[in-house]
This record gives sequence, structure tokens and C-alpha cells, in this order.
Amino acid sequence: MKPIIRVENLGKQYVIGSRQGYETVRDAITQALRRPFQKVSSPKRERIWALRDVSFAAAPGDLIGIIGRNGAGKSTLLKILSRITEPTMGRVELRGRVGSLLEVGTGFHPELTGRENVYLNGAVLGMKRSEVKQKFDEIVSFAEVERFIDTPIKRYSSGMYLRLAFAVAAHFESEILIVDEVLAVGDVAFQKKCLGRMSKVSKDGRTVLFVSHNMAAVQQLTTKAVVLHQGAVQFVGDTQSAIDNYTSMAALVGTGVYEVGRDGRRLPGLSNAVEFLRLELGDKSSAILASDQNLTILATLKGNETVHNFRLSITIFAADGTPVGSAFGQENLSIQQGHRSVCQLRLEGLRLAPGNYYCGLSVGTGDPSRGHKDFDVILDVLYFEVLAPRASTKDCGTNVCAARCTTPSGIIWEIAD
Repeated sequence: MKPIIRVENLGKQYVIGSRQGYETVRDAITQALRRPFQKVSSPKRERIWALRDVSFAAAPGDLIGIIGRNGAGKSTLLKILSRITEPTMGRVELRGRVGSLLEVGTGFHPELTGRENVYLNGAVLGMKRSEVKQKFDEIVSFAEVERFIDTPIKRYSSGMYLRLAFAVAAHFESEILIVDEVLAVGDVAFQKKCLGRMSKVSKDGRTVLFVSHNMAAVQQLTTKAVVLHQGAVQFVGDTQSAIDNYTSMAALVGTGVYEVGRDGRRLPGLSNAVEFLRLELGDKSSAILASDQNLTILATLKGNETVHNFRLSITIFAADGTPVGSAFGQENLSIQQGHRSVCQLRLEGLRLAPGNYYCGLSVGTGDPSRGHKDFDVILDVLYFEVLAPRASTKDCGTNVCAARCTTPSGIIWEIAD
């Protein structure tokens, strides 16, 4: 059986600080006439390889996970496979139509209603209007937005936005379905629903490429996986071996400060009415903690709008990407447009088993169990290690201790301009 996806020696190079735009014919002619008289050479720019010599293949019906740390090249690979970005070198062979969901609401127009955007997004993905019409009721039912289908989607929460975008992509009859880490926005019930849909797509003989930091989801859904590290393929094989390779390779080194930047850790597609600027372990916290010690995080926020009654939340992940506990603050925070504030989060008595962990933080409104709206979400930050407990402290002996025991409590919220 011929592979439906074949990637050979694929590479993508970027020039740091350059902006690639489109020239008019007049611009091209003018530049050609000026060139002989230009004596000053342009400064050299640093070049980086986002991908280098990447090769793998996928057969029809394969469920393949793409895993790796932030900056490993996962999103670049998917953009090339989705024909959004051109490779610098190498070859990609795709034998079928591609349906991709790389960012929340890609192809959506905020002023249009959900109904209008279903047809618009379907057209972007290559569906005929008759196809969309035939699947419309199924798409809307899957997304659970029947009541709001004729409401402009600029009024949708991030979760509603995601559900509708995924429903359109998942019901597009493509031979290849590509899904990036957008499921992090959805609630647990919807994530399970999405995983079930992708499993069904595979059983129908279609190929799925799934990128996620949640190793539990990758392990549940996929049968094969590709591990990327610094733009190169580190491992290709069965999922469990790939996860073992990834977790052993990514030995976590405590990094107690994160300056929010453009490195792929910020979830795209959100309003950023309030956004994170800096995250750090504070109040004498270090990257190495005892299992019964407090964890303190200082979050520097910026108000791009004046917002009242919002909250911060934190999720702690084990080294393999399994979420082990979450904590949600009260909606009693406020910030003025243009102001910066520092919020202190203190989780008292972590009760985590020995091992390596990292955090994900969000700022928004609403209870995640009943629907919420996120302004900003930062993933895969603030790595720390938990040491064995003191002799007087009980330990349940598992890395999901916080989930099985009491959720971390004692959060203190302090705003200081």
C-alpha cells in the first residue's frame, strides 16, 4: 500500500528579523533599475532552521502523534503539510485532500454568524456548498451551538469558537486530517468528544496527524508517533516508545522565569483583553520543592482593555503531559486599560509525588465547568522538580497525587500596581 503522506528530507529556514511581502510590478522594475547604483550591501541576517532533514511516512488510516517541546518545529511541519508555508528544501507527497485545524477559528469572520461561518469555513477547507448543506445539522449538533448559530461569532466564547471550528474540520471528507494543539481550549467533555471523532475518522480509512503536549491524549488516540527535537526527527515508531523517548530526552531543568514572547507558548486566537507579560516562581520558591511545600507564582499582567471581575487559573502537568491538578481563583480581579499589575498565586501544600512538573496559566472569566472565556493562555512554562517527602509526610506514591487527593488550595490573589 502506497503511503498517503511521504515526507523526505524536509527543511524550513527562516531569516530572523525579515518580513517577506509581496511586490508590485512597478516595485520590481524600480528595484532592478536602482540595483546597479547601490554600493552599500545589505547587512547579514541570522538564519535559523525550524526544520532540518525531516523524513517519515503515513499510511491510510494511520493515527500519528507529533510530539516535542515548544520550538521543536511541530507547527512549522503542520503548516507545510497544510500548504500554508512552503519548505526551503525537501519534498512532501500528499495523496488526498487535507483538512486542517491549526488555530482557533481559522477561516472565521467575527462579524458573520455561526451559520454563515460554517459555509465560509467549509469553502476555505475545500468543501462544496452542497456538502456543507448536507452536513450542516450534524456539524452544529456536534459543536453544541444550536441556540447561537445565528449569532455573530465575535460574541462566542473561546470554547464555542473552538467547538464550531473543529466540527467543520472534522466533518470535512478529507483523506488527511491535521489537528494542532487547539484542543487545549476546550473542556474535558469536549476533548473526549474530539478524540472520539478523530478515532472514527481513522477507522473510516482516513489519516490523522495529531499534535499535543498532553501525552495521555496522544497515548489514548494514536498508534504511532514522531518525536521532533530542535527541528529534527528524534524518533519515529510506536506511540509508547515515542513517549518514553520524549520524556527521557526532555529532562526538565528548572526554569523559574518566563518572559512572554513569540515562541509558541501563547495560545492563539484569544482576545488578549488582559494578557500575561511575565511569569516567575516567587516568594522564596525555587525550581526544586518538597512535596508538602508551597508553590508561589508571580504573574505580571497588562490590561489592553479595562476589565473587571476576572480570574486567574493554573494547571500543573506531569513530565509526560498528564494534568495532575488545577486551581481557579475568584472573579474579583480588575485592571485598567494600559496598566500593569502583579498577581501572586500561592498553592499551599502541593501534595505532589516526586518528579518533574510544569505549568499552564490562563486569565479570563467564568467557571470552566459551566462555560468560560479566556483572554490569554500560556502553556508549558515554569518547570520545577518535586523531591521525596519528609519522613513525617504521607505520600500516595503517584504522579497524579494532586488529582486523586485534594486539589491544591490556599490561593492568595494580590494586585499591586
